[in-house]
Amino acid sequence: MSTDLNTLRQLAHLARLEFDERNEQKMLGDLNEILNWVEQLRELDTTQVEPLVHLSRELNVLREDTPRNTVSHAEGLLNAPRKDSDYFRVPKVLE
Repeated sequence: MSTDLNTLRQLAHLARLEFDERNEQKMLGDLNEILNWVEQLRELDTTQVEPLVHLSRELNVLREDTPRNTVSHAEGLLNAPRKDSDYFRVPKVLE
C-alpha cells in the first residue's frame, strides 16, 4: 500500500503540519514505509494471540497509597488570586 503527494498534503493539513517541498518528498517516503510495514503486519496470523492488556506481566508495582496532607489549608490559599476568608473566590458560572 502506498499513498500519493495529494493524500500526504491532506493529512498534513488535518494534522496542522507544515513542511517545505524538500521535506515533503522525505515525508512521503517515510509514510509509505510505515504503510508497507503495516501491510506486512496484516499478513501475520494472530487468531491464537490474546489481546495485550498490560505491557508488563508485573501487577501492582505502584507505591502504597497513604493519605496525608502535604499542603496546609492556609498554604493552599497563599497563591489564590482572590479569596474570601477560608475559600477561593471564583467567577459565577450559573445564574
